[in-house]
Amino acid sequence: MSGSSTLNVLSGGVATMIGSLPHRDAREAAEFSLATCPDLPCVPTVPRRSPAEGMIAQAVVGIRGISLGQYGSLLVDTSLVDPLAAVRTDTNNDSFGGLRSFLARMTDHSGPIKWQFTGPVTVGQALMRLGVPAHLAFDVAVRAVRHHVRVVADTIGSALPDCPQVVVLDEPDLGDLYDETFPIAPDTAIDLMSGALAVVERDALVGLHSCADVPLSPLLAAGPQILSVPVSERITESAIELTRFVNGGGWVAWGVVPTDGPIGTTSERWWKKLASVWCSLTEAGCDPLKLRRQALVTPVCGLALHSHDSAAIIMRHVAEVGERVRTQALSAQFSVGA
Repeated sequence: MSGSSTLNVLSGGVATMIGSLPHRDAREAAEFSLATCPDLPCVPTVPRRSPAEGMIAQAVVGIRGISLGQYGSLLVDTSLVDPLAAVRTDTNNDSFGGLRSFLARMTDHSGPIKWQFTGPVTVGQALMRLGVPAHLAFDVAVRAVRHHVRVVADTIGSALPDCPQVVVLDEPDLGDLYDETFPIAPDTAIDLMSGALAVVERDALVGLHSCADVPLSPLLAAGPQILSVPVSERITESAIELTRFVNGGGWVAWGVVPTDGPIGTTSERWWKKLASVWCSLTEAGCDPLKLRRQALVTPVCGLALHSHDSAAIIMRHVAEVGERVRTQALSAQFSVGA
């Protein structure tokens, strides 16, 4: 199913996850995903089950010269790292335990599903930290990410042919993108992200997630159909770009519930924060109906560092905010006679 067709099976206010969960049992993680976001269940990653399922380990294992050592450490022979070498993606290895359990659980599911993979800019910086020279790291990264994403998409498509896919690349390491110390130019970073999205954009709805404190313009320039970002007043600094994106049909996955601080006992605070940002965007010219009809809701980031109980509370708050978005989207639709 094409990305444009996938858009037709989404609706405003749908709740989903970013990906990582605190479970040690991948089957329990799959059940949690389906229970907490039934309209758009998310393939979980479970790094507490195995360090091979950490976001960097999952992305770099399969690159020639890189292997996973004891206790999850990454072992690198930089002399073997080559951007032209074949990348190996084995969805039967330990890095994809969450994926396999999810596919086994979802055999009777026919709605859309979401999954995520680490983006090439973040992978490139991780390779540099492992000792790979900068002039190789990002070429290797984008090639690896493109290959992994293509194989995972095909694996899911074969197992769940009736499930449209929402594929999101996660780029947490963009915070210093405009700093002179950043290893690549912003335009190069945009090209890397765009190239990674392109590998599945004909078959899936593609998105870009970042919880970094970065302007929205480079994320939007990469060409995602879904922008996944935390709810923040800083978003209004990019109101013109975001208005153009939403009015043109783009979706936003709003990170409504923080994952790095107090959770709170109700979702009211998180709803008010989202509503405030929407008011500012509407004043800047953003279509208020499209803001609601083209909105998904998520936690700000993954939930792997939380307890099971905290993860459940966060997802309950996300679902409550999503229901208010859904109600407003329907009310606005009827008010204009749609």
